[in-house]
Amino acid sequence: MSTLNLIHNTPLIFLDKISAALSGKVYAKAEHLQPGGSVKDRAAYQIILDAYQNGSLKKGQTVVEMTSGNMGAGLALVCRHFGNPFVAVMSEGNSPQRRKILSAFGAELILTKQVDGSPGMVTGADIALAVDVAKDMAQNKNAFYADQFYNPSCIKAHFNHTGPEILRDLPETDVFIASVGSGGTFIGTSKYLKSVNPGVKCIAVEPEKSAILKTGKVDNPKHIIQGTAYGLIPPHWDEALADDFITVSDEEVMDMKKRLSSEQGLYVGYSAAANVIASQKYLKAQAKPLNIVTVLCDSGYKYSD
Repeated sequence: MSTLNLIHNTPLIFLDKISAALSGKVYAKAEHLQPGGSVKDRAAYQIILDAYQNGSLKKGQTVVEMTSGNMGAGLALVCRHFGNPFVAVMSEGNSPQRRKILSAFGAELILTKQVDGSPGMVTGADIALAVDVAKDMAQNKNAFYADQFYNPSCIKAHFNHTGPEILRDLPETDVFIASVGSGGTFIGTSKYLKSVNPGVKCIAVEPEKSAILKTGKVDNPKHIIQGTAYGLIPPHWDEALADDFITVSDEEVMDMKKRLSSEQGLYVGYSAAANVIASQKYLKAQAKPLNIVTVLCDSGYKYSD
């Protein structure tokens, strides 16, 4: 068995403490247990597998990607196993912990300045600059550009694995709730769940002031949920997949992050907390004994606090 065998098949955890006062139950995919520490390991592995299969990536060729840290960590560990050097281009607004993880996995790290964000709050403009730098670097190095926002392998990873895993472990899934960044997790998982059971409701999570999918506008691009909601509509977004949208505030997310640690013993990040608080909100609004599945996207060790 190699490290790559640890990707996929994360446990589905019943959040008993969080669900105690609710009419239904909240379950969460423990993606923070992936070898790279996040749900992005799934997409990173699929991207490299598909690139080798279609001939766009060769042994020893450099791989380049813009990342908030999680995709970079996933690609770094996958590329190391395949024998491809990896260069991560990341906005300096992402947490210093993510830089250390990328370096530890052997990635070459290029930091870009923030355009209008601030430390811990990366905006769409910050991401756009990092993407431009990554694309130029890939072209200059004759490298393979992973391109997570546009690469269909990201959706394929969740359609082929995450969705089936959820229904294998909880066939009675009523609702799937997930935050949206590049969109791979939400789109791929929702497509699979609805293909098996059209009655499954799929709910997208966004920061309350950067809810472009729900409102069509961004009131404030700054929020603490790194890796999600850049104020951009994902290229592969399919509005028919989203049955509803739930917004969360930074304050709600910070409080839930603490609760997940102190009550559930799960030290996870802000996007995970956003997903859980949204699940809680949904159950309170429905007042039905539903089974909700959400995603613990990454570990709390990737953040500064």
